[in-house]
Amino acid sequence: MLEVRVQPRASRSAVEGLHGDRLRVRLQAPPVDGRANDALITLLATTFDVPRSRVRIERGASGRDKRVRILGTTSLPPPLATALSRTR
Repeated sequence: MLEVRVQPRASRSAVEGLHGDRLRVRLQAPPVDGRANDALITLLATTFDVPRSRVRIERGASGRDKRVRILGTTSLPPPLATALSRTR
């Protein structure tokens, strides 16, 4: 389970580190018609190397703060570990 803070309409899509106790994610997609949520699912699926169907937004679909569940993974992928280590 990940607690995520999303920034839509960013210049690029990327995991940026931490925002308080949440994972900070920038998305190029605008927050219109679920496009930012789709972009978040795609980014996390690519980062964790799992199919999109294994990434679920459980809470916060219409806000910036979200709770995301990624099924079928037990460890942090290297890009995410690197992003988190830069913020500490």
